[in-house]
Amino acid sequence: MSAIEDPVIISNSISGAIANRDQCPAIPYTPAEYAAEAKRAVDEGASQIHIHARTPDGTPSYEIEDFRAITQAIVDEVGPEVIINYSTGALGVSIEKRLEYLRALTPDVAALNMGSMNYAKFSKRRNDFVFKAVFENSFDLIIEFLTAFKELGIKPEHECFDAGHVANLDPLIAMGFVTEPHQISLVMGITGGIRPTTRNIGFMAEQIPGGAFSSRLNNAGASPSAQGGANWQVIGISRDQWKLLATSLTLGGNVRAGLEDNLYLPNGEMARSNGDLVAKARQMAEDIGRSVATPAEARRMLGLSERTQALQRSSGG
Repeated sequence: MSAIEDPVIISNSISGAIANRDQCPAIPYTPAEYAAEAKRAVDEGASQIHIHARTPDGTPSYEIEDFRAITQAIVDEVGPEVIINYSTGALGVSIEKRLEYLRALTPDVAALNMGSMNYAKFSKRRNDFVFKAVFENSFDLIIEFLTAFKELGIKPEHECFDAGHVANLDPLIAMGFVTEPHQISLVMGITGGIRPTTRNIGFMAEQIPGGAFSSRLNNAGASPSAQGGANWQVIGISRDQWKLLATSLTLGGNVRAGLEDNLYLPNGEMARSNGDLVAKARQMAEDIGRSVATPAEARRMLGLSERTQALQRSSGG
């Protein structure tokens, strides 16, 4: 298969819930700022926007109206073709609360964490944890989310922080909760998860149900959604991101870039926008001969229908 026939989906993690303006002035808080950042990302090649909602003062939010305002502003700015992906991960927020905004707004995709873990950030300079917690994602919770996703027509993005999280897909596939084409994210760089090394990308990718590589190497020119198997991406956290994304691109995976994951370009300069980070990911893909998927192409690869409007406009919850 020609490399140019192997399109890469670039996802944009637009803000996250942890970093703030003191760390990077470009992090969006208001719906208008989210929309401006989304346009910069889409203009540079992103086809999927991963959203953590915030109130206009930057406080993380799980309220329907904040998700609604942000999503509507983004789609008004870049059009309904872009794939909208909501976070469902949270510490200390009930599953009922997290399901409310999914039911009210039905995004194309929702991220789903695939296993419980220690979740932390460690500072070598301070020789101490910045934060640490147990991130509970039991099979019961995962199944409750997947049941709601199926009812609502939302595609799960399975976020896997270790190899065992990839293996957690096996019983869920057997039980019919998860169907192809999969969207699987290998998340690296979180203390408590797998070490962020290039070898570990290959190790985790080999565990992907259906084979991460067979869908790329068989049936030349066919997308994974046309032949079954998995779409997979690497999410690299912090400054190790760029070597991890380069490895994913070389192995045929997709990539995520944005201010949630990393604030810095490979040369050490702070990004001025999400567009800077997506542009670098696009350049890396093009440098090895891979094309960048348009939103329409990404929708086909992920098995998503076309969206003709931004979201459900009812104000209920």
